[in-house]
Amino acid sequence: MRRFLPLLAALAVVVVALDRWTKHWASTTLPFSQPVQVVGDYVRLTYTRNSGVAFGIGQGTGFPYYIFSLVAIVAIVWMFLRGREGHDPVRRISLALILGGAVGNLVDRVTSGEVVDFIEVGIPQWHWPVFNVADSAVTVGVLLFALTWARGREPAAAPDAAGGDEPARPEGPGRERRGAPGPLPGGGAEGPLP
Repeated sequence: MRRFLPLLAALAVVVVALDRWTKHWASTTLPFSQPVQVVGDYVRLTYTRNSGVAFGIGQGTGFPYYIFSLVAIVAIVWMFLRGREGHDPVRRISLALILGGAVGNLVDRVTSGEVVDFIEVGIPQWHWPVFNVADSAVTVGVLLFALTWARGREPAAAPDAAGGDEPARPEGPGRERRGAPGPLPGGGAEGPLP
């Protein structure tokens, strides 16, 4: 596991660097709250600032949302250092994405109390709340983690004792242990019929 730590840390650093650079670009280039069309009304750049959590939820409440970022960062770093993140490389990547996104938004919250958002997608009648690169990394990371967690909980089929491909049958009520075949009652095929 230790050999993967530099790669996972590098992925998290790339997410933070990309998030910081794009937020700086949006803050210095885009007009505030005026959508700039990229692909018609489907993809727009709309610079705004968010004091709530992801996608503008809880904005204006004054709650210290940076606590969520800190808890996520501590939990993920603890999982990596203790080897609790599992052996699935996709799960490790998902946690590195979540870590990078959490750090990216934490920097905004600590320095200004608000997070810079600027990506807006949707259709002309409905648009997803404005978000940023860190939000994207966290969302993709959570989805990947959920998929690998669900996949990891499926029971694995074990081959039977004879080495065949048939899965072993569980024992229990109504499932007797079966051994080698024996003679049929009544002398088998050569015995008298009842």
